[in-house]
Amino acid sequence: MAEPPRVPPEMFRFATTDRADLNTAVLYAFGEAGERLETALTVEATRERLRAVGWYAPVGEQELTATLKQLAGWGLLDVIFNHAGSFATAEEYERKNLQYSLTSRGEAAFAGVRHAMAVLASAGALQTAVLDAIADRLGELESLLRDPDPGRNRRIFASLQELEGHLDGLRDNTRQFNGELQRLLRVEGTDLTTFHEVKGATVAYLQEFVSNLEQRGDTIAAALRGVAGHGVAVLHARALDGADLPKAPGTDHVTPWLAARAVRWEGLCRWFAPENGSDSGPDGGPDEWGVPRIRRLHDVARRAIVSLLQVLDRITDSRRRSSSAAADFRTLARWFAGAPSEDDAHRLWDAAFGLGPARHAHLGHADAELIPAGVPWREAEPVEVSALLRSRGRTERMGRTGKVRDVIALRAERQARAGKERAELEAAWSALATTGATRLSQLGELDHETFGRLLDLLGRALAERPDSTGFRRAVTSDGRVEIVLRAPEDGAVAVLRTSDGWFRGPDYLIDVRSLGLARACPDGDVGDSPAYHEQAAGA
Repeated sequence: MAEPPRVPPEMFRFATTDRADLNTAVLYAFGEAGERLETALTVEATRERLRAVGWYAPVGEQELTATLKQLAGWGLLDVIFNHAGSFATAEEYERKNLQYSLTSRGEAAFAGVRHAMAVLASAGALQTAVLDAIADRLGELESLLRDPDPGRNRRIFASLQELEGHLDGLRDNTRQFNGELQRLLRVEGTDLTTFHEVKGATVAYLQEFVSNLEQRGDTIAAALRGVAGHGVAVLHARALDGADLPKAPGTDHVTPWLAARAVRWEGLCRWFAPENGSDSGPDGGPDEWGVPRIRRLHDVARRAIVSLLQVLDRITDSRRRSSSAAADFRTLARWFAGAPSEDDAHRLWDAAFGLGPARHAHLGHADAELIPAGVPWREAEPVEVSALLRSRGRTERMGRTGKVRDVIALRAERQARAGKERAELEAAWSALATTGATRLSQLGELDHETFGRLLDLLGRALAERPDSTGFRRAVTSDGRVEIVLRAPEDGAVAVLRTSDGWFRGPDYLIDVRSLGLARACPDGDVGDSPAYHEQAAGA
């Protein structure tokens, strides 16, 4: 298992001292100078740059010099002696001879501060435009790799850099959006109206993102396979040629550059087209058997919507009741803790949970003469107590039996409606029934109900896979009607007219029959009959 990278202990110490603000401002001043291609600054130049980055507090020369020396001691600045300068006095030599510049560690610390501030100021997002940009860059790379011209290598390098940048943006934005969403769910005391608005906007945002998400993921996976078909090593080799890395003696820039590209490409594959078992979990084992991470965003969106609705229900419930059950029990616990004596605690228990006094003490036996008046209640026979007395505070009362509803008219109406529907269905099947193989164009004009039944049959048949002879077979859900269909080989088009308009489509060769009637081909299926094959061959 790879160890996490170790940050040098002195890199960010400048942000934890009493002069953290001044230290950060000085790094920003050197970063601003670096953007203007000024590699070294004197003390006076540093003071001027401080005003440019927004530091207007007065800073003495000794304080600024001490700050620069401290940053140099942490390895963030280099001290440079300017021997080429001309100085009039010894004091001027001491003041202007020393110049400071950012080291590689200083540049890393400055970049870390800028990135941290950018993350704090930014908001996570689920952007479909990034997915489209990734697909575009992969398509461009696949097109460039087809051309062996070395002049294309610079463009290959640029496209690869853009592709890696889009992937980093997708991962960072997804992670940040998920974190912000979880923080939103943990917010206490959220206003109900405000949360309603936030919930509605967030759910709509998630729904818009997941629309066509699977299609976009498949498009990117196909583009990845297209680029990989030319060879990932070829891609990186041509990108390396277009990168124009500096060639310094004794320094190898190629090996780490290629290693970084390989890691980025593996991360891209894990997101969109992982191999089985290639995407490993925290324990090093296979993570969901190579499921692309882009598809897990469906689960993220679904869980987020469910969580938002659950939080909304809890907030709505808490607003509906003056006090929650948890708050009631906490208050009752404080009362028990403050009870003066054990007897007071027992009285509080009885009052809180309704265990006394008994509300059935007034009840008597069915035959009270069998029990003498002097018998204590502990020794008397038990009395049956109604369950309603405990739950609703009243005993059972026997009332008049309710009238039985007369359902004869309702049953007759339902039977008539069922008979009408059955007759319409039989009429539709009779209109569609054929005596053999028939073209759709030969059915003539159909009413709306019959046309709907025909579309249902065609849909069922087209959903089935054709057999070795090219026929498709399907039956209705009740198993009463079967259709055998074959596509026209001549490409003919049928126009069916109904009472509501006309329908235009392929002139399929069909045979519709009722399985409850005598079979048109008793010796075999209709698709096996010579007449059907003869007409199908003519189609």
